[in-house]
Amino acid sequence: MSGGRDAARAADALRRGWPILIDGTGFLAVETADAAALAAFDAPEAADLLISGPRAVTLKLANQREAVPTGPVRIARQSWVDLDAATAIADPALDLAHPLKGPFRTVGLQDGEPAARAALTLARRSGLLPAFFVGGAAGEDAVSLAAAAVDALDHTLTLSIASRAKLPTRFAEQAEIVAFRAAEDAAEHVALLVGAPDGRPPLVRLHSECLTGDVLGSLKCDCGSQLDGAIAAMAAAGWGILLYLRQEGRGIGLVNKLRAYALQDQGFDTVDANLRLGFGDDERDFTVAATMLKRLGQEEVRLLTNNPRKAAGLEAAGIHVVEQVPLRVGSNPHNEAYLATKKTRSGHKL
Repeated sequence: MSGGRDAARAADALRRGWPILIDGTGFLAVETADAAALAAFDAPEAADLLISGPRAVTLKLANQREAVPTGPVRIARQSWVDLDAATAIADPALDLAHPLKGPFRTVGLQDGEPAARAALTLARRSGLLPAFFVGGAAGEDAVSLAAAAVDALDHTLTLSIASRAKLPTRFAEQAEIVAFRAAEDAAEHVALLVGAPDGRPPLVRLHSECLTGDVLGSLKCDCGSQLDGAIAAMAAAGWGILLYLRQEGRGIGLVNKLRAYALQDQGFDTVDANLRLGFGDDERDFTVAATMLKRLGQEEVRLLTNNPRKAAGLEAAGIHVVEQVPLRVGSNPHNEAYLATKKTRSGHKL
């Protein structure tokens, strides 16, 4: 079985609250564990905790060097750290309700650091808080994989077209929807082809899924307005492709995006909220988008974006961006701070 499929099975196990093995070390996700799973994992002795560098910085367990969070941190398990206490340690959105934590004693990772980093990466990819019980008994049936399989996951997807059909929309009656599927990933990405090829590179928008903005009309972001504006621009241009990518919340998932919203309500900006949760400010990988474009026979594009990272990501994956076209829509009093953070901290050209 390929490393990519092993990583997909491990991600599924974590979401179900089951332990996994990475390079022979047992990991049980704090967020999805229950009392029975933890009791089994703790046999014959209590497992330690593993948290991300950014979370460790918040808990004053690690230093920040040049404002870059340190690597994973392992905490020796104290008798008072039950499942509820571990959840409070893992989730910064609970800090106001559980302000007193510690004292803690950290444990060196030594040769286990690659496995620890891989576990945290896999948690992020699974939409879970990057926090684990570590070193316990995973059991004979646990999914086992190498750390390298997690590192290579984005670059080993066997993405293919699963189905396609005509889809007239309110923006363009001549449109086709194309669904993509990968054996190693449960996410199903979609392309909307607007108009017809005319010899020019298509106007392309990489749009990350946003339930709150695209469907519920949230004013906290500009996603819904960007989605509508992009399709309308493609219809006006006569030829374009919208890639609708299942990367909610810049790749941190819906639940963690809502946790980030809660932190924003406490005064943190978008970037700091993501970092406090143990994620990067942007967890997306645009290799999938590049593969979709290649499957559609398009290796040169006019990219509709304000985000230079998207253009760089496509170029790195073999798609030539011949032009970067700005998209400026959706400003309102509720998202002014969000848009300012995009510009000042994420490099968007607004």
